[in-house]
Amino acid sequence: MTELSYQNLLLVCAVGALVPLALGLLPRLRIPSVVVEIGAGIVIGPAVLGWVEADTPVVVLSWLGLTFLLFLAGLEIEPQRLKGSLGRAAGIGYLFSLLLAAPLALAVAALGWVDDPALLAIILSTTALGLVVPVIKDSGTTSGPFGQAVIVGATVADVGAILLLSVLFGAEGGPGTRSGLLITFALVVVVLTAALGLSARWTYLQRVIVSLQETTAQIRVRLAVVLLVGLTALASGFGLETILGAFVAGVVISVLDREGGQHPHFRPKLEAVGFGLLIPIFYVTTGLQLDISGLLSDGEALLRVPVFLVLILLVRGIPAVLYRRELGTRQTAAAGLLQATSLPFIVAATQVGLELDLIEPATATGLVSAGVLSVALFPVLAFTILRTAPAESDNTSREHSQLKVD
Repeated sequence: MTELSYQNLLLVCAVGALVPLALGLLPRLRIPSVVVEIGAGIVIGPAVLGWVEADTPVVVLSWLGLTFLLFLAGLEIEPQRLKGSLGRAAGIGYLFSLLLAAPLALAVAALGWVDDPALLAIILSTTALGLVVPVIKDSGTTSGPFGQAVIVGATVADVGAILLLSVLFGAEGGPGTRSGLLITFALVVVVLTAALGLSARWTYLQRVIVSLQETTAQIRVRLAVVLLVGLTALASGFGLETILGAFVAGVVISVLDREGGQHPHFRPKLEAVGFGLLIPIFYVTTGLQLDISGLLSDGEALLRVPVFLVLILLVRGIPAVLYRRELGTRQTAAAGLLQATSLPFIVAATQVGLELDLIEPATATGLVSAGVLSVALFPVLAFTILRTAPAESDNTSREHSQLKVD
């Protein structure tokens, strides 16, 4: 069993290393690494070649990868961005998404694809903050109205979806009970954040941390991992979704680490742990666990993939019209496509649905497959639109931009 486990893990890790290397050697092949990693997992997994199975070590590391991915997404949260007109627009946009999702989810439930339309509505309403932010950064549009609108919109969608999933589909009691547990959890997090903030003023403690942060102790990374595991365990103990604890841990560090220049290597180290080891295992394992053979053998099940892809685009893309006055038509279309890019939360939420028998395996596979396609297609289409935009549209956007933090 030990040998088998290492063989599975070896192949999964090998795929995680070879995919970005291959994409680097083929720069004209503009496919997101995550898409190829999931696709490679499908190929080497039970659905095609049968070389690898998701045994216990692989599954455990995959779960840690999802946890770390949401942790890093929380690390991207900057609370000051949520203030003013920009935050209000994002909040209204998310409510708009939920209003759009409700009748669409009811229609899908009427087809018998899901047992609880509320779960599907939440899944359709999210955006992959952890995937969108790197795309925005790479494009150099982070500080402009377009980049800020997309980032804040994705932030609100991620936070809203995770909170709704925890309240409506947590492990303990009904929604009212879980709401109380969520408030209690939030109070504990606020107290913990305040305590950690006060400890940062203890000069002697800070000198010790600084002396250890670049040694083999890597103390900041170790403390961050303790916070991540601790809040994940706390969320689980409150009967809430563990992804909430992982996400909140990232937010806490983002709040405490506002002045990142004092220790500039801290976040790159966390990203190295996540993107260098755990997150690729999560994506490859996602491919291993997709029931592609069942999807392909059933025409109705296969139809769910394009249907869900269109629903995701409608639910998250249409609310981008709120930005049209400030961004113009082309940038609004691009923002809608980026807001409709989603995957990690879809994987987590479908796992919850499967555990609670609220969705069929074919539906879960269809949703995840649609999420993979959204990552593969929407960012490419968005920046194709931006590249073909006439130069004067940028000037018009800047002149009329009202999306600023008050």
